[in-house]
Amino acid sequence: MNKELRVGVIVKTHGIRGEVKVYPTTDSPMRFNEITDIKLKLGKKVKQLKIEDVHYFKNLAILKFEGLDRIEDVEAYKGAELYVSREDATELSEDEYYIADLIDIEVYSDEGKYIGRLKDVLETGANDVYIVSREDDKDLLLPAIHDCIKEINIEENKMTVHIMDGLLDL
Repeated sequence: MNKELRVGVIVKTHGIRGEVKVYPTTDSPMRFNEITDIKLKLGKKVKQLKIEDVHYFKNLAILKFEGLDRIEDVEAYKGAELYVSREDATELSEDEYYIADLIDIEVYSDEGKYIGRLKDVLETGANDVYIVSREDDKDLLLPAIHDCIKEINIEENKMTVHIMDGLLDL
Protein backbone atom coordinates (compact mmCIF):
# COMPACT_ATOMS: atom_id res chain seq x y z
CA MET A 1 0.00 0.00 0.00
CA ASN A 2 1.14 3.50 -0.78
CA LYS A 3 2.00 5.61 2.26
CA GLU A 4 0.81 8.72 0.42
CA LEU A 5 -2.33 9.44 -1.56
CA ARG A 6 -2.65 11.93 -4.40
CA VAL A 7 -5.30 14.57 -3.73
CA GLY A 8 -4.72 16.97 -6.61
CA VAL A 9 -2.70 18.30 -9.52
CA ILE A 10 -1.67 21.93 -9.95
CA VAL A 11 -3.03 23.07 -13.32
CA LYS A 12 -1.90 26.70 -13.34
CA THR A 13 -1.22 29.80 -11.33
CA HIS A 14 -4.00 32.10 -10.12
CA GLY A 15 -3.37 35.82 -9.84
CA ILE A 16 -0.06 37.33 -8.79
CA ARG A 17 0.00 36.52 -5.05
CA GLY A 18 1.30 32.96 -5.24
CA GLU A 19 -1.99 31.10 -5.54
CA VAL A 20 -2.43 27.99 -7.70
CA LYS A 21 -5.43 26.30 -9.26
CA VAL A 22 -5.63 22.63 -8.32
CA TYR A 23 -7.66 19.93 -10.01
CA PRO A 24 -8.80 17.69 -7.14
CA THR A 25 -8.21 13.94 -7.57
CA THR A 26 -10.20 13.08 -4.48
CA ASP A 27 -13.87 12.22 -4.06
CA SER A 28 -14.27 15.11 -1.64
CA PRO A 29 -12.73 18.29 -3.10
CA MET A 30 -13.76 20.27 0.00
CA ARG A 31 -11.16 18.10 1.74
CA PHE A 32 -8.59 20.84 1.13
CA ASN A 33 -10.26 22.81 3.92
CA GLU A 34 -9.03 20.18 6.40
CA ILE A 35 -5.48 19.78 5.05
CA THR A 36 -2.62 21.82 6.45
CA ASP A 37 0.47 19.84 5.41
CA ILE A 38 0.83 18.66 1.84
CA LYS A 39 3.65 17.19 -0.23
CA LEU A 40 4.32 18.58 -3.70
CA LYS A 41 5.97 16.28 -6.25
CA LEU A 42 7.19 17.43 -9.65
CA GLY A 43 9.48 14.95 -11.35
CA LYS A 44 12.19 14.15 -8.83
CA LYS A 45 11.56 17.37 -6.91
CA VAL A 46 9.68 16.87 -3.63
CA LYS A 47 8.71 19.74 -1.35
CA GLN A 48 6.74 19.80 1.90
CA LEU A 49 4.31 22.74 2.01
CA LYS A 50 1.75 24.22 4.38
CA ILE A 51 -1.60 25.37 3.02
CA GLU A 52 -2.33 28.91 4.17
CA ASP A 53 -5.67 29.51 2.43
CA VAL A 54 -8.21 27.63 0.30
CA HIS A 55 -11.15 28.72 -1.78
CA TYR A 56 -12.98 27.18 -4.71
CA PHE A 57 -13.93 28.17 -8.23
CA LYS A 58 -16.03 25.82 -10.37
CA ASN A 59 -14.38 22.39 -10.14
CA LEU A 60 -11.01 23.68 -8.94
CA ALA A 61 -9.49 24.39 -5.53
CA ILE A 62 -7.42 27.55 -5.31
CA LEU A 63 -4.60 27.10 -2.82
CA LYS A 64 -2.20 29.55 -1.23
CA PHE A 65 0.92 28.05 0.33
CA GLU A 66 2.77 29.56 3.28
CA GLY A 67 5.87 31.50 2.20
CA LEU A 68 5.04 31.48 -1.53
CA ASP A 69 3.67 34.98 -2.00
CA ARG A 70 4.43 35.85 -5.63
CA ILE A 71 3.49 34.32 -8.96
CA GLU A 72 7.19 33.71 -9.59
CA ASP A 73 7.31 31.46 -6.50
CA VAL A 74 4.72 29.03 -7.91
CA GLU A 75 5.08 29.18 -11.71
CA ALA A 76 7.47 26.23 -11.75
CA TYR A 77 4.91 24.01 -9.99
CA LYS A 78 2.47 23.72 -12.92
CA GLY A 79 1.74 20.01 -13.37
CA ALA A 80 2.94 19.09 -9.87
CA GLU A 81 1.02 16.45 -7.97
CA LEU A 82 -0.11 17.04 -4.38
CA TYR A 83 -0.10 14.23 -1.80
CA VAL A 84 -1.21 13.68 1.78
CA SER A 85 0.01 10.94 4.09
CA ARG A 86 -2.29 7.93 4.49
CA GLU A 87 -2.75 8.90 8.16
CA ASP A 88 -4.25 12.23 7.03
CA ALA A 89 -6.46 10.65 4.38
CA THR A 90 -10.24 10.64 4.55
CA GLU A 91 -11.66 7.62 6.34
CA LEU A 92 -13.39 5.19 4.00
CA SER A 93 -16.72 3.47 4.42
CA GLU A 94 -17.21 -0.24 3.94
CA ASP A 95 -16.72 -1.28 0.30
CA GLU A 96 -14.76 1.90 -0.48
CA TYR A 97 -11.12 1.81 -1.57
CA TYR A 98 -8.44 4.28 -2.50
CA ILE A 99 -7.74 4.09 -6.23
CA ALA A 100 -4.02 3.94 -5.46
CA ASP A 101 -4.62 0.66 -3.60
CA LEU A 102 -6.54 -0.85 -6.52
CA ILE A 103 -3.99 -0.15 -9.25
CA ASP A 104 -2.09 -3.35 -10.15
CA ILE A 105 -4.38 -5.61 -8.14
CA GLU A 106 -4.75 -9.07 -9.72
CA VAL A 107 -8.23 -9.76 -11.08
CA TYR A 108 -9.78 -13.26 -11.03
CA SER A 109 -13.17 -14.52 -12.15
CA ASP A 110 -15.51 -16.02 -9.57
CA GLU A 111 -14.61 -19.35 -11.23
CA GLY A 112 -10.95 -18.87 -10.22
CA LYS A 113 -9.60 -17.96 -13.67
CA TYR A 114 -6.91 -15.24 -13.81
CA ILE A 115 -8.12 -12.33 -15.96
CA GLY A 116 -5.41 -9.68 -15.63
CA ARG A 117 -4.34 -6.64 -13.61
CA LEU A 118 -6.35 -3.54 -12.87
CA LYS A 119 -4.50 -0.73 -14.62
CA ASP A 120 -6.82 2.25 -14.14
CA VAL A 121 -10.16 3.46 -12.79
CA LEU A 122 -12.53 5.64 -14.80
CA GLU A 123 -14.69 7.85 -12.63
CA THR A 124 -17.87 8.23 -14.67
CA GLY A 125 -20.30 9.77 -12.22
CA ALA A 126 -22.82 6.90 -12.13
CA ASN A 127 -20.31 4.26 -11.06
CA ASP A 128 -16.60 3.77 -11.52
CA VAL A 129 -15.32 1.52 -14.29
CA TYR A 130 -12.30 -0.69 -13.69
CA ILE A 131 -9.92 -1.11 -16.64
CA VAL A 132 -8.31 -4.54 -16.53
CA SER A 133 -5.22 -5.14 -18.66
CA ARG A 134 -5.26 -8.68 -20.09
CA GLU A 135 -2.36 -10.58 -21.61
CA ASP A 136 -2.75 -11.13 -25.36
CA ASP A 137 -6.15 -9.43 -25.46
CA LYS A 138 -7.69 -5.97 -25.32
CA ASP A 139 -8.50 -4.31 -22.01
CA LEU A 140 -11.62 -5.41 -20.18
CA LEU A 141 -13.95 -2.74 -18.77
CA LEU A 142 -15.76 -3.77 -15.59
CA PRO A 143 -18.45 -1.66 -13.93
CA ALA A 144 -17.73 -1.19 -10.23
CA ILE A 145 -21.10 -2.53 -9.10
CA HIS A 146 -21.92 -5.31 -6.64
CA ASP A 147 -23.28 -7.60 -9.40
CA CYS A 148 -19.85 -7.56 -11.04
CA ILE A 149 -17.26 -6.91 -8.29
CA LYS A 150 -17.64 -9.73 -5.78
CA GLU A 151 -14.65 -9.24 -3.47
CA ILE A 152 -11.63 -6.99 -3.09
CA ASN A 153 -8.82 -8.05 -0.79
CA ILE A 154 -6.14 -5.37 -0.66
CA GLU A 155 -3.86 -7.40 1.64
CA GLU A 156 -3.82 -10.35 -0.79
CA ASN A 157 -3.72 -8.02 -3.84
CA LYS A 158 -6.72 -9.85 -5.30
CA MET A 159 -10.07 -8.88 -6.77
CA THR A 160 -12.77 -11.45 -7.57
CA VAL A 161 -15.29 -10.51 -10.23
CA HIS A 162 -18.31 -11.98 -11.96
CA ILE A 163 -18.11 -11.53 -15.72
CA MET A 164 -21.60 -10.43 -16.65
CA ASP A 165 -23.11 -11.45 -19.99
CA GLY A 166 -21.86 -9.29 -22.84
CA LEU A 167 -18.76 -7.86 -21.13
CA LEU A 168 -16.36 -10.04 -23.11
CA ASP A 169 -18.21 -9.43 -26.41
CA LEU A 170 -17.04 -5.83 -26.81
